Amino acid sequence: MHTDDSSNWSAFMAGALIGAGVALLLAPQSGNELRSTLRDYASRAKDELDEATEQGRAAWDSAMERGQEYVEGGKQTLRKAGRAAREFVDETMQTAQNTAEEATSRRG
Repeated sequence: MHTDDSSNWSAFMAGALIGAGVALLLAPQSGNELRSTLRDYASRAKDELDEATEQGRAAWDSAMERGQEYVEGGKQTLRKAGRAAREFVDETMQTAQNTAEEATSRRG
């Protein structure tokens, strides 16, 4: 879904840029006016691209932080599961040992 939104936005921006370029080329302006208009348009487009890039970086940083939090949470969960498994094995071994000792003492 996110990819669809991104591709739709990209298609819209590409269409807007192409349409604006065609409109500027076909508009009745002198060469100097047209070049000035194109420079202004390019400057605005660059500013918007810089802003979008900064937003992308912020989103990336946020996603990386969340990912690191999930990884750390997973590590802690695995440690807890390992401790619980170790305790279970120790308790089972102790129970088996006690049972074996009781069986041995009943025989003798």
